[in-house]
Amino acid sequence: MSEQDSQLDYQLDFYQQMRDSIRGWIKGKGVDYKFADYLLAAPDLFHLLCRLAVDKEVPTSEKAKLAGAIAYFVSPVDLIPEAISGPFGYIDDVAMAAFVLNSIINKTSPEIVQRHWAGDQNILDLVQQILQVAEEMVGSGLWEKIVKGFDKKDKE
Repeated sequence: MSEQDSQLDYQLDFYQQMRDSIRGWIKGKGVDYKFADYLLAAPDLFHLLCRLAVDKEVPTSEKAKLAGAIAYFVSPVDLIPEAISGPFGYIDDVAMAAFVLNSIINKTSPEIVQRHWAGDQNILDLVQQILQVAEEMVGSGLWEKIVKGFDKKDKE
C-alpha cells in the first residue's frame, strides 16, 4: 500500500467516523440542536477541504489555509474539542471550514469549489449561511479567534 493510499484510507475512516458520530449525537442529545443541519455538513466539508488541497487550480497560499483547516478538523486539540464536547465539538470546525472556503471562492473561481462538493446543498449558499450564523454558533470570542488565526496566515 502506498503512502497516498494509506492517507486516503485515514481520511475516509475519519470521514465515516465523524459522520456516524454526528448522526448519533443529533438523534440523541442533539435532537433539538438549532444548528444541526450545519453540523451534519461537517463530514462533507472535511471531504471538500481534502479534495481542494490537491487541486492544481487552487493557489498555494490557499492550500496553506486548507492544510490548516484539515489539521484543525483532525486535531484533538481545538477551541471546542470533540473529546470533551462530543460531536457538538465539530461546530467550530464547520465555521472555520466555511471561512476558509469563502476565501477560496473569493480568490479563485466558485466552480472549483462546486466541482469537488459531494454534499446535497448548494455549497456557495451553505458557506454564506454558515458565515452569517458563525458567531452565534461558536460564540463571538471563539469566532474572533478563528478569524484572527486565519487572517494572520493570510498576511504572512
